[in-house]
Amino acid sequence: MKEAIETRGWAVIENVLGAAPIEHLRAMVGEVESGISRREWVFAIRNLLDTREIRDLARCEAIRALVEPVLGPQCFAVRGLFFDKVAGANWKVPYHQDLSIAVREKIEIEGFGPWSQKAGIVHVQPPREILERMLTVRLHLDPCGAQNGALRVIAGSHRDGKLDAAQISAARENGAEIVAEVGQGGALLMRPLLLHASSPSESPAHRRVIHLEFAAQELPSGLEWHERAGN
Repeated sequence: MKEAIETRGWAVIENVLGAAPIEHLRAMVGEVESGISRREWVFAIRNLLDTREIRDLARCEAIRALVEPVLGPQCFAVRGLFFDKVAGANWKVPYHQDLSIAVREKIEIEGFGPWSQKAGIVHVQPPREILERMLTVRLHLDPCGAQNGALRVIAGSHRDGKLDAAQISAARENGAEIVAEVGQGGALLMRPLLLHASSPSESPAHRRVIHLEFAAQELPSGLEWHERAGN
């Protein structure tokens, strides 16, 4: 797994969560009032680490067993998100990198920027060195295949640093696109700088994903991660 993440930028680990934890998490995200919804469906939730269940999930043995071999035993969760694709909230996401981190407050530091706010939380794009030492764990509460909005990735693209639009286009032309299918209860591990995209789901079924971001180092010059769920 560690070798795959270092060389390809991603790996899929099946059967991380059993049926009971999956049902509990499905119920929990359905009750979070801060979700973004359309019609009767909640399709996105930010700041999931505010909930005890997600903090406990980020600290649990099954998740630590995925993250620690890559980032080391000192790693901690720094952000939690929820995504779903349902009718009425089922759009295409073009190829991109995850470049922003959530922090407690804005402190002007060389190499950090631009700054933004999302759901009242300060975000900033850090230097590539920080993103290269992070790992995202996407836990799938439903089966996620090519017909259900699975991520498409360009293997190895995480090694090229931050890419502009022209470089992203070139990477798409020169790299092999892979559909990262994940079964229910499985996890997709990926580096934030990995180029990834997703197509609209062709199925009416849910594609519920809990997205956890982990880091293993403090930020410089007084800048602090907005959330921190350690081991």
